[in-house]
Amino acid sequence: MDSLLFLCARRVVAHSPLPALPANLQPVLFQAAFLDGRPMVLCELVAAWPFPVLNFQQLVGRRELLRDHPCMLCVQAVILAVVDQLRRQLEEPGHDARWVRLRVLDITGLLDSASGRALAWMSGWSGTVTLAKACMEVSKHQREFQRRGSRRHKGRSGAATAAAAPQPPGVDVHADLFVNEASYGVLRDALQPGAAGLLRLKCRELRAEQLSASAIVALLRSLDPSFLRRVDVRFNNLGLSGLSVILPHLARFPELRSLKLQYSNVDVRRPTPESAIGIRRLAGQLGMLPSLRELNLGSSRLSGNLRQILCDLQAPLESLELAFCSLAPADLAFLSQSFHAPALKRLDLSGHDFSQGLLEPLRLLLEETSASLLHLDLRECRVADSHLDALLPTLRHCSRLRFLGLYGNSLSTAALRDLLHRTLELRELRLVVYPCPVDCYKPGPPRSDGDLGDAVDEELLAEVQVEFMRVLESSGRSDLVWSSNPRGHGGLDFFSL
Repeated sequence: MDSLLFLCARRVVAHSPLPALPANLQPVLFQAAFLDGRPMVLCELVAAWPFPVLNFQQLVGRRELLRDHPCMLCVQAVILAVVDQLRRQLEEPGHDARWVRLRVLDITGLLDSASGRALAWMSGWSGTVTLAKACMEVSKHQREFQRRGSRRHKGRSGAATAAAAPQPPGVDVHADLFVNEASYGVLRDALQPGAAGLLRLKCRELRAEQLSASAIVALLRSLDPSFLRRVDVRFNNLGLSGLSVILPHLARFPELRSLKLQYSNVDVRRPTPESAIGIRRLAGQLGMLPSLRELNLGSSRLSGNLRQILCDLQAPLESLELAFCSLAPADLAFLSQSFHAPALKRLDLSGHDFSQGLLEPLRLLLEETSASLLHLDLRECRVADSHLDALLPTLRHCSRLRFLGLYGNSLSTAALRDLLHRTLELRELRLVVYPCPVDCYKPGPPRSDGDLGDAVDEELLAEVQVEFMRVLESSGRSDLVWSSNPRGHGGLDFFSL
């Protein structure tokens, strides 16, 4: 329910220009203007912002509010309002009292990191381009102003140089940057040392797709080393050789805690002298990252090589994502015996066949991680009723578990019902994403690709969902969500653990 203060703020922002109001009301006015889609009012608020920091997520509120109020124009209005203020300040040198107090514009959080989806109101890609162009525009005006000042001074005194007029302190923009081939050029230019002006980009998380190793290195060299906490490179076809070019440049970032290298075309299933050298190099380079706590090697083919890849890490990982990595029993056995196991909070082993020889190694691994594990994802792992039954005693020992992903496995309603009842005691469990039960499918006509064409019986599935909901309500666990929809239910991001 909205507060009386917020309701009053909505009435105020419905009219422009705004009346003079106390500074402590600015945050609630900002929230009301954004949620009601009033970009012009946001420009007024930014122009008179009385605080040194404007943090978008703190002002707007929960991420759910951001998703439910798609207003790209509002986000752009805030950025352009900052640009306009800096331009005005350049044109009024010496008028320190008229400089806005804003020093940091924090618009981090454009990407839902857990699911990899950008929020509806502004994609990470378009947001990055908007920011880069804004920085370039401010830098351009700053250079033009300095040239005009130099010409005026020469005309008056004939001197070649003059004491610089007081410059506004400028604004640091804290952002998550997302770059691909289309946006690489403008972001590279905005990050060049010569382009740094009154509006300065500070990258918290960098996500790069479909870029060459040299392009990624060029971006890394331009980033502030004190601020970056995550690097996510995907779909770049780098291979071991490409990764060996990039990883040495990560050692200059002391706060780097998360490294995601999924879909990098790493395949070491068939050992060769070259792959052995590449693995040793990769291990050594990972060992040069002392703050690393999250590693994602998704869709790499690592069978039997996990020990060699992780052997040089200086501290235990807290998040390890190995989805579709062709792991062998020896890999899971290594993890069970490693110093990573008792520290793991997030574990993703999706895409492995636990109907074969991986089931017992998985059970042993879960025993070792049971005291710390918060997030477990076992999507598309060929887990059937008998396998789930074997894992249930161990799962019940994971007393801190918050998320369990089982989507894409062949489980019956009876097995899922048993799982529901036997995990109600896990008081911290908040979300279970389960597959459509196998008995909720009805045969369909064969498709052209040879698939049998089984279709979901929506009525049966609805009955199962109602039954599960009633169990949760009667057990006093309305805080626990059971969903058969894999979308819209992102798991836990490492930085939220």
